[in-house]
Amino acid sequence: MAVSTRTAARPATAVGALLLVLFTGAAPAQQAPDQDAAALLERGRYLVETAAVCGACHGTPGPGGRIVAGMELAGGRVFAERGFRAVAPNITPDPDTGIGRWTDGEIAASIRDGRRPDGSLIGPPMPVESYRGISDRDLAAMVAHLRTVPPVRHEVKERSAYPSPLTPHGPPVASVPEPPANDPVARGAYLAVNIVHCMDCHSAQLSEGRRDPARPGATGLVLEGPWGAAAARNISSHPDAGIGRWTDEQVLRAITQGVSADGRRLAPPMAGRAPIWGRMTERDQRDILAYLRSLPPQEH
Repeated sequence: MAVSTRTAARPATAVGALLLVLFTGAAPAQQAPDQDAAALLERGRYLVETAAVCGACHGTPGPGGRIVAGMELAGGRVFAERGFRAVAPNITPDPDTGIGRWTDGEIAASIRDGRRPDGSLIGPPMPVESYRGISDRDLAAMVAHLRTVPPVRHEVKERSAYPSPLTPHGPPVASVPEPPANDPVARGAYLAVNIVHCMDCHSAQLSEGRRDPARPGATGLVLEGPWGAAAARNISSHPDAGIGRWTDEQVLRAITQGVSADGRRLAPPMAGRAPIWGRMTERDQRDILAYLRSLPPQEH
C-alpha cells in the first residue's frame, strides 16, 4: 500500500475509525474493533468494484477496449462525447501518478463534491450529482478500499477539456445519513440514484450532468463510445414508453444480464456493466426493482 507524504494511509485494522477522522477531523478515542474495520473494507470493495463499477471508467483500456488486467483503476480512458473530451485519472494510491499523496478528506471531496485537492472541479462523466448523496459511512468505506488498492505507476498526461467552464454542483456536502434499512423503495432509490447512478443516463437532463427531478426515468440521452451511439431508454413505469409492462424477472434480467424484455442483447454500456451488477446482493437488486416500480410514468 502506498503511504501518502501528506498523511499516512491508515492500516486496515484502523479504518473503522476513519469516519471520525474523515468528517470531523477529530482523533478517535480508540481504534474500532478489527471486525468493524474488516466490514468497512468489504463494503468499500463491494461499492467500488460491483455497485458503482468505478473500473468501467477508471480502468486502463487495452487492445479492443478491454481493461488491462491489474490496471482496473489506473486511468487513461478517453470519453469524447456530448461536446467534451474527458480523460479518466489514475485513482490507485501511487504517490506520483495516482492519489497516493491525497488525504482521506481530499479523496472524499473528489468523490462527493467533485473537487480536486487544488480546488479544480471534476466534470462529467464523473457522476458528481449522484455521488453527493452517498452516505457518510459508504463514502468512508470507498476511501478505505481505495487506500488498499495496489498502487499502479501509470501517468495519464492528457487532461480533460470542456467547451465551457465547469460550475460547482453546490456547497460541500456536510453529512449524509444511511437510507432507512426497512424501506425497500428508499434503499432502492439510494442505490439506483447515488451508488449505481442509473439515473445519470436514464433521466431527462436540464443541462450536462444535471438531472430533471420532475422527470425521473424519462430520457433522450444518447451515449457515445467505442460502440457508436446508444440511446438510453425510458425506465419509468409508463406501459408503452417505459417498462411498465415488463415483468419483475424481465427488469432484473436487463439489470443483471443485459438482456431486454424481448430477448435481445442490450447495447453498451449496459451490456458490459450488467454482468457486474449481477454480482450485487439479491436484496440490493430487489430494492432497485422496487424503486423503479415506484417511478411515475413518463411519456417520452
